[in-house]
Amino acid sequence: MKILISVDIEGVAGVFHPEQTRAGNAEYERARRLMTAEANAVIEGALAAGATEILVNDSHGGFRNLLPDLLHPAAKAILGKPRLLGMMSGVEHGVAGVMMVGYHGRSQSRGILAHTINSFAFARVWLNDQELGEAGIYGALAGEFSVPVIFGSGDNVFVEENQPLFPQATLVTIKTADGAGSGTSLSPQSALAILNEGAKAAVGKITTCRPFVLPPTITCKLQTTNPALADLFCQLPIIERIDGVNLTFSAPSVQYTVRVLNSLSAMSFMLR
Repeated sequence: MKILISVDIEGVAGVFHPEQTRAGNAEYERARRLMTAEANAVIEGALAAGATEILVNDSHGGFRNLLPDLLHPAAKAILGKPRLLGMMSGVEHGVAGVMMVGYHGRSQSRGILAHTINSFAFARVWLNDQELGEAGIYGALAGEFSVPVIFGSGDNVFVEENQPLFPQATLVTIKTADGAGSGTSLSPQSALAILNEGAKAAVGKITTCRPFVLPPTITCKLQTTNPALADLFCQLPIIERIDGVNLTFSAPSVQYTVRVLNSLSAMSFMLR
């Protein structure tokens, strides 16, 4: 049984401040060790429950945060960018289930470090009139490959937001949000134990999980954080402008949608 583990950093125990998510400082170096440790706890739980092969997708920022020398030896790491499937790279390799570790709530929520793909560029994202965060968007991408999300971890906002999308999945609350940069976290040691047990439970009931599937023609509505970004994004011919900050485009699939959103995210660096 092959499992894909997609690992972000904002939902990791003890991570509350943007400095912890950005390379070039001691706080980030500590946070990426915590991120790697949480990935290992989930790997160990999945293996104990019967997984035979593990792919670990580094899904934060530049996709090179996990420490390969500290990663569980049974896992293979997917690192670096660009990638066509972004945070869900590896799902195309015949995996049985997806596990989301260290994830966060969507933009404009009260979750810790909440955002959707790119906090500088995107204020809100809807697919077929359903507002989604990264977990929902990439969970729908997994659904196009007929792969269910079986596990997720992050703050309480992440769990509450995504339970309706993945009702059979095991979703674990690692910390409770008081705001965008504050809340109450389990200790890293306690978090590892809970993640391990949650991963075992998730793999143990994998046959009960169903993929999150959206209809094949996608209408994506995108709200930018300012009109200048909307000006920029409208250089792409498929983008239609609704008003100063709201845009829309049609796509034949979630994969196509993700590739457009990630292209827009890359374009946004022109205005930073």
